[in-house]
Amino acid sequence: MKDQVYYGKGINQLEEDNADLYEVVNNLNSVVWNGKALDYKTQKLIAIGIAASRADARATKKQMQSAIQELDITKDEIVDVLRVVLLTSGMPAFSKSLQILNSITAVIEEE
Repeated sequence: MKDQVYYGKGINQLEEDNADLYEVVNNLNSVVWNGKALDYKTQKLIAIGIAASRADARATKKQMQSAIQELDITKDEIVDVLRVVLLTSGMPAFSKSLQILNSITAVIEEE
């Protein structure tokens, strides 16, 4: 299961201001990312597809980065997910997500 890392801008403030609600979010996170039938890698690929299909650049980038860093998910695996995004959400969401993926992998290749 993944570490408790949140990218939402308000979650850190929630931890400070409403510790009990933050604990609920943590518990939900633990339950969701601990799938009974799907492994974490598959769940992460689904999360990439959802973020990409919404054309949410920030979420897509964060999901892709953590997938590559935490799980060694490959560019080809992510492109397979983006193919489904193309089919279900159209060219704009696909193109935007592919551009994000290319920018992430270009940085990795430079390192």
